[in-house]
Amino acid sequence: MVADIRELNRGTVLAELLCRRGASRRDIAAATGISPTTVTRAVESLLADGVVVEGPQLAAGTRGRRAVPLHLAATRGHVVGVDLGASNTRLIVADLAGNPVACRQVPTDRAATPDGLAQQVRREAMALAGHAWASVEWVGIGLPGAVRLADGSISNAPNLPQIEDPAFVTTLRQILDHPVMFDNDVNFALLGELHFGAACEATTAAMLTIGTGLGSALAIRREVLRGERGLVGEFGLLPAGPLGMPLENLVTGPGILRRAAEARLTMTSPDELFVADPSPQVARLRTQFDQAVLIVLAALTVACEPQCVVVGGRVGASLMAHAERYRRALLAMLQQAPAIVPAALGDYCGAAGAVAACLQACYRQMGADEARLVDLPVGGTLTSAAIARYTDPRR
Repeated sequence: MVADIRELNRGTVLAELLCRRGASRRDIAAATGISPTTVTRAVESLLADGVVVEGPQLAAGTRGRRAVPLHLAATRGHVVGVDLGASNTRLIVADLAGNPVACRQVPTDRAATPDGLAQQVRREAMALAGHAWASVEWVGIGLPGAVRLADGSISNAPNLPQIEDPAFVTTLRQILDHPVMFDNDVNFALLGELHFGAACEATTAAMLTIGTGLGSALAIRREVLRGERGLVGEFGLLPAGPLGMPLENLVTGPGILRRAAEARLTMTSPDELFVADPSPQVARLRTQFDQAVLIVLAALTVACEPQCVVVGGRVGASLMAHAERYRRALLAMLQQAPAIVPAALGDYCGAAGAVAACLQACYRQMGADEARLVDLPVGGTLTSAAIARYTDPRR
């Protein structure tokens, strides 16, 4: 019983320290209500285990001992976040505080076999991590498909079908030499924006990405909703288009080009759907696009009443110029509407979310209070500016 109480106190102290970087023993005692003596005992345990380190003493505002700030020993371990997309793969290596060490984008080998694609992920992750690979504690991989919680099997991945082959996941687990987790790429993108980006201040949020595919994700009380079969938020599969056409076919890049070809329009890029003065035929396609996007936004709104919907993806970026129009239409339809905001982390939000998920796993292993993990990691480290600073310019 005594040991359990000590572990509980240790976990509470660690969680508070992770939330309040540079906090002193006195700060932690005041914030948690735990006695200073118990806090000191817990800190000594964390220091002995190498989990935290002491900083230089701070000048005291009153008489007494000077405060000593405590910091997570961030460089003792690393995590790797991977966003495996149909066109490009983005990777981030970060330390245990979420500080980026290196970032990179590479073309995805879409022609590779399941084994070959797994080998590419491993090769790029190891190359980017370099010497830090030996201290990697978790690898998180976001995938463009539905991920089953029980076994990590993949379904509904039409843009990268080889990941549905069990050999892909099996091979990755065998060759990475580190614990690995899988999730839908949009789930990770929302997690990244919740902790490091546009949804940092939100308790309930949603994510909508439109590019090669359409993906959406939901978070309530800052926890991303995941179904047993990974289908939560897959609104692009809804047969809400003409003759039961899936919504995805109306709004994604390939879907737009396919619909243009059916209308005998010469369209080389989905961006042409958003020209200022469209022809009548393009305008009809744009009307169908707007209606489909509005259906998805309405589905997200009634599903979790988000404070904000974060929009990402190449096509998603194009529609942001009309975000206020969509918001007003939602308001007229539902008498409420979330803010519609662009992804702050850009193309790296999925990889950043994979980093966040890996850090939560690391903090859990350190013994941090489970109830506080939903608020961790805190923002301020993996920003868009930091990602740009540590992105390999050669790739």
